[in-house]
Amino acid sequence: MTVSNSKGCIIVTGASRGIGAAISLGLARAGYMVGCLSRSGETPHVDGATDADRAHWFSAKCDVSRPEQLKEAMASVIKRSGQSLVGLVNNAGIHSQGRVESIAEAEFKNVMDVNAYSVLAASQVAYHHLLENKGGLIVNIGSFFDKLGIKQHLTYCATKAAVAAMTRCMAVEWASKGIRVLNVAPGYIQTDFNREMIEKGPLGEFLAKRIPAGVPGNAHDVGQLVTSLFVLNSPYMTGETIYIDGGHGMLQ
Repeated sequence: MTVSNSKGCIIVTGASRGIGAAISLGLARAGYMVGCLSRSGETPHVDGATDADRAHWFSAKCDVSRPEQLKEAMASVIKRSGQSLVGLVNNAGIHSQGRVESIAEAEFKNVMDVNAYSVLAASQVAYHHLLENKGGLIVNIGSFFDKLGIKQHLTYCATKAAVAAMTRCMAVEWASKGIRVLNVAPGYIQTDFNREMIEKGPLGEFLAKRIPAGVPGNAHDVGQLVTSLFVLNSPYMTGETIYIDGGHGMLQ
């Protein structure tokens, strides 16, 4: 089923749960067809989704660190959506934690592949489709950890700093092609994965003191921001990192 008044197709990686699912819901409700890529190939799991929302979703199984799988999955969801590709959201990512002296080579390379290389690989595949559309928008999901020094988070911080740098480089290189690239960098976002840790553990007490807003954000906060960037479609805005952290990153 396709929607006749669709605004085009946007691909979201890591779309099955959490922030990716919330982004997919926001984009569907804004009138876009959404290619939902994930390791599981499942449609987004998100509270409040209706049959009308699901009619905008086209899911595909994909390892985002494998260019050949990205190429096949993107072609599949674009064809099934019946729309031209107008955007990409590079959301897929994994977490890593450990002391610097104990970080294993395999762990570092795996997290770098999923969190950083996949942004390059997915953007390269999307580039050719966006050229056919005479431009579009790529939104990378980074983290406010890109500018912080966090104990036992070297690998994760390094990958998110790389995402911010890649955003700037892609933006200046592809601007003449009509392709804009932005980086959305969330702070602490409560999801099903970390809900119990935040609500019942010492992390919740820490965040209540450290976040000026007093509470962590949620996936829908990020989904609304990303959706607004596509709806607004500001042609002169590119290469920027937009922090959404309740003021946490600037608190002294």
